[in-house]
Amino acid sequence: MSNELTLQLLKEKPFTISGLFFKHYKEIGLTDQQFLILMHIQQFHAEGNEFPTPNELIERMTMPEQQCTQELKVLLTNRFIEILEGKGIKGDERISEKISIDPLFEKLHLFLNNKNVKKERNDTVALEGRIFQRFEEEFARPLSPMEMEMISMWIDDDQHAPHIIEAALRESVVSSRLNFRYIDRILFDWKKNGIRTVEQAKKHGEKIRQHHDKPKSFQTAGSTNGKSKHPGYNWLEGEEN
Repeated sequence: MSNELTLQLLKEKPFTISGLFFKHYKEIGLTDQQFLILMHIQQFHAEGNEFPTPNELIERMTMPEQQCTQELKVLLTNRFIEILEGKGIKGDERISEKISIDPLFEKLHLFLNNKNVKKERNDTVALEGRIFQRFEEEFARPLSPMEMEMISMWIDDDQHAPHIIEAALRESVVSSRLNFRYIDRILFDWKKNGIRTVEQAKKHGEKIRQHHDKPKSFQTAGSTNGKSKHPGYNWLEGEEN
């Protein structure tokens, strides 16, 4: 390889484009041929040619000019590209045209955003389904329509996150007060106090128990067999067990 060719290769700017386009161009409605044309347009832009013609494009492709022209029309119609007009640089008053592929980036952004929203929605549905299952497991029976409606109201109306509802269920189990009224009271208290995470709920519960755990004598603190009783907080009445 000659030194001149080596120097040319070193100076040549690398072709760069997000790998997301290669992963998703089919999903946003592009064919292989259309995607290749867009990549060539991108490269022409990097070389300083803002408006490559079909003839210039096919010089680098095996695609016939007529097909290239047709594909460009489809890309324009489906708004993967757009033709922009503007004045030239350095005081040149002549109107110049440019093939912009910005709409391609916009379409990919919209696609990825919608995909994330759909995934979050599916994840939420899965979590909500798990909540109903967890309640049936703890209650050891199918839920009644009224109980199912109450869980739905916690999610939809009160905007409690599924993991917070599950934490309230666990709190009721630990407190040996497994009923919906008790769980509803826990959720009400947590929302009033800005509890949004399981860790916050845990710290909040410990704080309340410490506040209501009054010192007891050795006789009252321990049972006759010497075992101590761990105090639980009554969320319905605001006092200990």
